[in-house]
Amino acid sequence: MVVAGPGTGRPGRLRVDARRNLESVLRAARQVFGELGYDAPMEEVARRAGVGVGTVYRRFPSKEVLVRRIAAEEVAWLTAQARESLYGGGAAWESLAGFLGRAVASGAGRLLPPEAFRYAAELGRVPEPRGPEAEAEPSGGAGPGAADADPRLLLQLVAALVARAAAAGELRPGVTVSDVVLVLTAAVPVHALTALPDGVDPTEGQPGDAPAQRLLQILLQGLQSR
Repeated sequence: MVVAGPGTGRPGRLRVDARRNLESVLRAARQVFGELGYDAPMEEVARRAGVGVGTVYRRFPSKEVLVRRIAAEEVAWLTAQARESLYGGGAAWESLAGFLGRAVASGAGRLLPPEAFRYAAELGRVPEPRGPEAEAEPSGGAGPGAADADPRLLLQLVAALVARAAAAGELRPGVTVSDVVLVLTAAVPVHALTALPDGVDPTEGQPGDAPAQRLLQILLQGLQSR
């Protein structure tokens, strides 16, 4: 006689539940870290995910592991967006503003790892306009990989977007890459975030716009030359 152990006979259900718990934890972690920063406690992540804190730690043995997972996914997404903006054939200012609009609307910019700010400072001041800047070669159509989760690649693409806008005379003199990163991290409560509608210029707003859009418009106007 074979005695069935715990969970015997329903491994599929267990896998479904485990996957659902993982998705809930990741979704909650993005919300919590986006609102409170990476210093937020794991207990708050568990509470928002609707699971016990032990479930969170079974998936992520330390908070650092969870933070690295969230930061890597958000950086990879931002890198893909920056690459698309840089090589998508749009005008210089529209490419930069469009990238920043998508980044702020998604909330991904607030989840940049701390070292991203150091990398931005290391890139130094945006070059004075002197014609088309030398840009890194596109990735040849390759999909996102481990390199896309490196914030240094993201910041290099952002710097190229910024330098191109400066070369076109569309950026306020003295703007640095660090200034643009601050726009990425614009602090608006998650519940107030709404994506920009398709075809809407992020520099043009109406009084009824959501707070995130209004803040973005103000910040972009501060970057743009007049």
